[in-house]
Amino acid sequence: MTQAVKCIIVDDEPAAHYVLSNYIKQNPSLELVFEAYNGEDTLKYLKENDADLMFLDIDMPDITGLELLQKLQHPPKTILTTAYSEFALESYEYGVLDYLLKPVYYPRFVKAISRFFENVEPQEKQSTEVLPDNISVKVDSDNIDIPIDTILYTQSYGNYVKIVTSKRNYIATITTADLEKNLPSELFMRAHKSYIIAINKVDEVNKDYVVIKRTPIPIGITYKREITDRLKNE
Repeated sequence: MTQAVKCIIVDDEPAAHYVLSNYIKQNPSLELVFEAYNGEDTLKYLKENDADLMFLDIDMPDITGLELLQKLQHPPKTILTTAYSEFALESYEYGVLDYLLKPVYYPRFVKAISRFFENVEPQEKQSTEVLPDNISVKVDSDNIDIPIDTILYTQSYGNYVKIVTSKRNYIATITTADLEKNLPSELFMRAHKSYIIAINKVDEVNKDYVVIKRTPIPIGITYKREITDRLKNE
């Protein structure tokens, strides 16, 4: 990213603001643009302003950090900060980038920032690429082209893959791993070791599964964090 990342701090503890603001100032790639001590002020600010990265405390009065994320339709990329480690697992269901346990130490802060740039920069590079219109697969003894925009999801059957499209289904001679390499990552992602889903075809997201055209597709534990993060920003 060529411009400084616009950061906001949301925490009811002044000490946390002091620490995080100093860490942000030590990084020229970051810019602190707003500080809030409660969820209501944050909602008002984000209604009128943009932010790239939010450092968000979980345990706040009136509106907790997780409740704030629920209220925001398009929240900034978020790094949670809290003194309570028991919130870690639940927090990842909200698509957060990382989880910093207080007191936050600088090396751990830097690691979280690196995760932000790893998450954002590949998306910027990919946005300039020309995406293919079709994918060629072997069905029976013939090679056929399937329009990518018709694919809903795929399901693994050993060395075969069932490709479900909006028009018909195909049983292709290919592994899920090889198929995944040929599908544009901007449009498709693994939801489970046996399933690849079209991101823009998802109708509903639940804790353990997504729904595409009334079909529930399981979310594997390995993929849960990435799924919630990407689909929340669609």
